[in-house]
Amino acid sequence: MSVLEYVQAFIRLSQYSPEDVNTDPRRATRLLDGFDPTLLTHLGRSYDSFIKLVDVAIDMDDRLNHAHEDQRRKRLASTLHSGSSQRQRVVLHRSPLIHYIDMPQQQEQHWGTQQPSSCSAPPRPPASVPPAKPSAKYPCYNCGKTGHFSKNCFARRQSQAPLLIRDNPHQNKKKGPKRDPAPTEGRVHYTHVDQIPEGEPVLASTFLVNEHPTIVLFDSGATHTFISRSYATKHGYYIDNMKAKYHIIAPGSPIDTNQIVRHLRLCIGTEDFYVDPVVLPNQGIDIILGMDWMKEHNVLLDITSRIVQIKSSKSGKVMHIHLPSHRRSPPTVNATEAQLIKKIPVVFDFPDVFPEELPGLPPDRNVEFAIELVPGTAPVSKRPYRIAPDELKELKTQLQEQLDKGFIRPSSSPWGCPALFVEKKDQGVFSKIDLRSEYHQIKVREEDILKTAFSTRYGLYEYLVMSFGLTNAPAFFMYLMNSVFMNELDKFVVVFIDDILVYSKNEKEHEEYLRIVLSRLREHKLYAKFSKCAFWLKEVAFLGHILSAKGVAVDPSKVKDVLNWKQPQTVTEIRSFLGLAGYYRRFIKDFSKIAKPMTALNQKNAKFVWSPKCEEVFGTLKKLLTSAPVLAQPDITKPFDIYCDASGSGLGCVLMQEGRVIAYASCQLRKHEVNYPTHDLELLRLSML
Repeated sequence: MSVLEYVQAFIRLSQYSPEDVNTDPRRATRLLDGFDPTLLTHLGRSYDSFIKLVDVAIDMDDRLNHAHEDQRRKRLASTLHSGSSQRQRVVLHRSPLIHYIDMPQQQEQHWGTQQPSSCSAPPRPPASVPPAKPSAKYPCYNCGKTGHFSKNCFARRQSQAPLLIRDNPHQNKKKGPKRDPAPTEGRVHYTHVDQIPEGEPVLASTFLVNEHPTIVLFDSGATHTFISRSYATKHGYYIDNMKAKYHIIAPGSPIDTNQIVRHLRLCIGTEDFYVDPVVLPNQGIDIILGMDWMKEHNVLLDITSRIVQIKSSKSGKVMHIHLPSHRRSPPTVNATEAQLIKKIPVVFDFPDVFPEELPGLPPDRNVEFAIELVPGTAPVSKRPYRIAPDELKELKTQLQEQLDKGFIRPSSSPWGCPALFVEKKDQGVFSKIDLRSEYHQIKVREEDILKTAFSTRYGLYEYLVMSFGLTNAPAFFMYLMNSVFMNELDKFVVVFIDDILVYSKNEKEHEEYLRIVLSRLREHKLYAKFSKCAFWLKEVAFLGHILSAKGVAVDPSKVKDVLNWKQPQTVTEIRSFLGLAGYYRRFIKDFSKIAKPMTALNQKNAKFVWSPKCEEVFGTLKKLLTSAPVLAQPDITKPFDIYCDASGSGLGCVLMQEGRVIAYASCQLRKHEVNYPTHDLELLRLSML
């Protein structure tokens, strides 16, 4: 039995003893135990991968068989060349038994074994010597009778007659039962990207197949090109039945198939290639490009650099395609941060939540980011912006980093926006837990990846993960975070995009709540940036506010921008100032009434005149923001007090609890509301609640 036959039998019988092969190392060990001792001496016993062991064993078995065959041929040649000058011993194989026949040298030319041309021919007999005649002493070694030589044996001719009749198309013959041709042997090593060990000669990426984004695996160990049945069915590809059959050695158990999908167009780089993949049952990889396709196009795989070299059969053009990694590396934590994490209660149990970098592509989640377009929208493509040499250098570095992480890939999309640098502060506002590269932790829906394309001087790329700058990205990320912390929201967790705040009354509660939140992050494989997190603080900055046991106060670092604001010169600058100051309007009593002279300049067709009254209001708002009171934190289990007031200039409201202000609210009256009688203004005040 060959190694391949033994492996097939091993896989088939493993299903009856799954507990003995429930891990890859145990499976490899059990397979080794059944190998021939001669083969074991060449293989050794250090194999943790079943697939790798099978490959090495089959290759070594082929080598040993070739070596054994070479030795047999050499022995046969030496036997034929060696012989005495008087006699030769010839081995005849026409019978199940081996006959050793001694014969005179002169008769060898008539019915002995023919000598190789390199040997000298035996001397021809003299003309006076008659031809050899059959002897009664030596019977025919074919039928055992005497009186004739084997070459003239009638029984031998009869045994060969059916062969002559079968080979003659003009003869009438009786047809026997038609046998099916033997199935073509094939092999595939991996049916899912996560099964691929590090360093294996395979690379995976996503390409367009018939305009559909497709996970494609370049596998030098696969004999043929394969396609997943679920993928083919999903996209409506026609599955054809072949006369030939394939017997595929695959992980788990062998697969027999005779189905194929013909003439699929695979787009790699700027070239189109056509494949006819064999259909396999459902698998985690859409298409596997095997050695049949790789030989045809002279494909070379550089595993270290993740570069595929392909030669086009049409143009002869050689392409070098860099493939991003689809593998999720285990999260690594910065050594300095790791020491700090060990000192923080509860947090030291979750070091994997605070990796130094994101480990790779995010896992499949319950939600995928979608980019919805207005019907009829045509693809938009713009040329790259001109940027400075230093920015070009930084752009090239960031492209390579995101390629290596698998966040982007080369693109042939008809869409394309220019890449733009945006400065991002790495320190400043601290929150309880701040997620790392939050948008890059969500995958983009496959059919929308083309729409994320962006153009650079170094080519066109597209995002596999959610990118910054998309209109609905913040709202979508909030949806994800709310779904993750749905059971904890408004109890002890507040979430705003990537900022997570955990609050509690005492340290005992805080320990419990913090453990729940970190467990949620670990469960959903969401990662935080340790340097921007803060734990076990008596006060913390969150969304422009300072939260403490005393209550909620204005963040001084944010108010500083208001204090340094210069006098507005245009309506746009007034709107910007009021927008920033209005963010803290809950801290200022009658904010709308005070700011009315400035807001009047925002009205339609109003002439911009910066009056002394506007200057006074401008200074008053600055002063009030710097001296804003500390507002109490609300307790929803206790009653609230609401105080409202209505006047001809606006409405005001104060929310209080146990004598402490929770928030202020105010608004100006519209044109038609100014004419309301006092009774209606009081009703309007109630509607404000």
